[in-house]
Amino acid sequence: MDKQTFWQLIETARADAQEHEVAPRAAELLAQRPESEIAAAQQVLWDLLAESYRAPLWAAAYVINGGCSDDGFDYFRGWLLTQGREAFEAALADPDSLAGHPAVRGAAAGGAGDLEDEDALSIAWTAYEAATGRELPADSFTISYPDLDPSWDFDFDDTDETSARLPRLSALFDYS
Repeated sequence: MDKQTFWQLIETARADAQEHEVAPRAAELLAQRPESEIAAAQQVLWDLLAESYRAPLWAAAYVINGGCSDDGFDYFRGWLLTQGREAFEAALADPDSLAGHPAVRGAAAGGAGDLEDEDALSIAWTAYEAATGRELPADSFTISYPDLDPSWDFDFDDTDETSARLPRLSALFDYS
């Protein structure tokens, strides 16, 4: 499986499911594919998570969710994956662009709770187990996160700094 195929899987799941059911639907769809492709999907997923392991995106998640731990950032990036390729890539290019995302705007207006999706992190695990009755082999993927950008090494509770770097999100969430 390659990134293009993975994103097609997510888009199909998004078309078939309600917002909070995208990851389980993606796992169902993936479980219909060959075992080797299911296992390969886990590496694609972790590669995308590594690609999104960026301090500016973490700062955005911090503003949006009112704080963001290590695990919370993983779950936020899982949520972002379930939003599809366009939203994912736009957020990586400019995390402040998330201020225009409907779910983010809804969260700012007091809608749903934190924007997180832990289930998205286990799409391939779930699919592999459903298809084979076994756990995904541990050697089918590797995880390697890049170092975070040192220019973003500041306390995200520093509202002046965060507001200067993420002005749209800070204004949306009255983060001052």
